[in-house]
Amino acid sequence: MTLQELSHSLKDCQRCRLASGRTQVVFGVGNPQATIMFVGEAPGFYEDRQGEPFVGAAGRLLNELLQSAGLSRNDVYIANVIKCRPPDNRDPLPDEVDTCKPFLFQQIELIKPKVVCTLGNFAMQTLLGKKVGIMKMRGQSFQVQNFWVFPMLHPAAALHQGNLKETIADDFRKLKTFLDRRQEEPAPTTPAEQMNLFG
Repeated sequence: MTLQELSHSLKDCQRCRLASGRTQVVFGVGNPQATIMFVGEAPGFYEDRQGEPFVGAAGRLLNELLQSAGLSRNDVYIANVIKCRPPDNRDPLPDEVDTCKPFLFQQIELIKPKVVCTLGNFAMQTLLGKKVGIMKMRGQSFQVQNFWVFPMLHPAAALHQGNLKETIADDFRKLKTFLDRRQEEPAPTTPAEQMNLFG
């Protein structure tokens, strides 16, 4: 299966309650051969209307932060754990995450990124399987199979709490350092060290 085929298979998804309130499924966007992938929580109002993740104010901030790390949206792939907007932008419910996360894992398998940057608690907890707060995990790297998970604050958090703008800017500085250091190194594949997401 290709990314395009996976996207097409989800176009009319009715697997959970979010289908009744969405405008469209927000699958993901970017370079299908990206070595770096960013994963957020769920589509918001503008994402639901335009069918693309991170297009509102948080998206503009993400673009600036990507640039600060020497990246652009053309270089990376961007997706969310949840593909349909929750009502009133509420947090996704556990059963909604469980229904949708297999499709995120399929995206990761098809894109084969070397680094998956999780934005916020939901994405981090979904990828790492740990109920730990983002402030304890941000700016660190964790091996999952043959790629790295790099937890970061969600850009929306910096918009809602101005004191976090420097914190997320620091996350992207740490990401740039991490990427520079790993640029010439293959991702470790020692089975004993791997966390298995895909069963």
